[in-house]
Amino acid sequence: MNLFERYLTLWVFLCIVIGVLLGQFLPGLFHAIASLEIAKVNIPVGVLVWVMIIPMLLRIDFGALHQVKKQVRGIGVTLFINWAVKPFSMALLGWLFIRHVFAAYLPQDQLDSYVAGLILLAAAPCTAMVFVWSNLVKGDPYFTLSQVALNDTIMIFAFAPLVALLLGMASITVPWATLLVSVVFYIVIPVIIAQWLRRRLLAGGEAAFNRAMAHIGPYSIAALLLTLVLLFALQGNAIVAQPLVIAILAVPILIQVLFNASLAYWLNRRLGVAHCVAAPSALIGASNFFELAVATAISLFGFQSGAALATVVGVLIEVPVMLLVVAVANRSRDWYQVGIENS
Repeated sequence: MNLFERYLTLWVFLCIVIGVLLGQFLPGLFHAIASLEIAKVNIPVGVLVWVMIIPMLLRIDFGALHQVKKQVRGIGVTLFINWAVKPFSMALLGWLFIRHVFAAYLPQDQLDSYVAGLILLAAAPCTAMVFVWSNLVKGDPYFTLSQVALNDTIMIFAFAPLVALLLGMASITVPWATLLVSVVFYIVIPVIIAQWLRRRLLAGGEAAFNRAMAHIGPYSIAALLLTLVLLFALQGNAIVAQPLVIAILAVPILIQVLFNASLAYWLNRRLGVAHCVAAPSALIGASNFFELAVATAISLFGFQSGAALATVVGVLIEVPVMLLVVAVANRSRDWYQVGIENS
C-alpha cells in the first residue's frame, strides 16, 4: 500500500475537518459549485470521479474472464455474497438501525436518504482496492483479477436494476433516467476509456505500464479527497448540529462488512477452496466500490443529502475495517487449512 492508501482514514478525517470549516466560511462558493449540473450530473464531481475511477479500472484486464472456470467454487461464493447477500443484508440493516434503533437520534427528513446511501454502497462490489487487500493475504492474483473483471462486467448490467429494486422495497422513489445516466457516466464510459488507455500503455511494455500506473495513482486518491472536501463543506451544518450521525451510520456498515467477510470465508472453507482464493474472496465480498456509490448518491439525491453522507462514511471506515479482515484471514490460515484437510 502506498502512503495515501495506508493512511486513507486519516486523510478522510482531515477532509471532514477542512470541508466543514470551509463550508462555514465560504458557503456561497460551495453552493455555486453544487449548482453546476447537467442532467442532474454535477460537472465538477463528474470530472473528479473519472479521475478517481479510471486509474483503478486501468488495472482490470477483462481478458482474464476466461480464467473464471479455474476457480468455479471461489467465484461462485464471491458472486453469491456480492449480488445475493450483501445488497439485501445492507437494506435490512439500514431499515433496522436507521429507521428503528437510531431513528430518534437522526434528522427525520433524512432517514430515507441515509438508507438509500447504505444501499448504494452495498450494491457496488469493490474493484481496484481489492488488489491491495489480496496481496496482503497472499491471494491468488489470477483469481482476484478474474473475479474483479467479472464483477465489473456484471455491474454494468445489474447495478441500476438492483438499486432500483432495493430502493423500491424500501419505499424510496428514484428517477430511472437519472439512475441510468449515472451508470453510463460513472461505469460504462470510464470502463471504455480505461480499457482503451490500458491497451495503449501496454503497447509500450509491462514496465512502461507499471511506471504510468505509479505516476497517475496519486491523482486518483487526490480526486477522492477533493470530492470529500466538497461533500463535507455542504454537509457541515448537519454535522455540526448532529455530530453523532457519522458514528451511527458506521454501525450498519461495520456489521455488514464483518458479516459478509465471515460468511464468504466460512462458505469457501466448507467447499474446500484453497486459502489463497478464500481470503481474497472474503475481502471482495466485504468491500465496496465507494467511488461509484458516492458519485451515484450525489446524482440521485444531491450533495447535501443523507445518502451522500452515508456513502462517505463507507470511505471513512474502509481501510481500517478491511485491514482488520486481512489480519483475521492471515492469523486464521492454519485453522483454515486444517478444515480443508479434514473435509
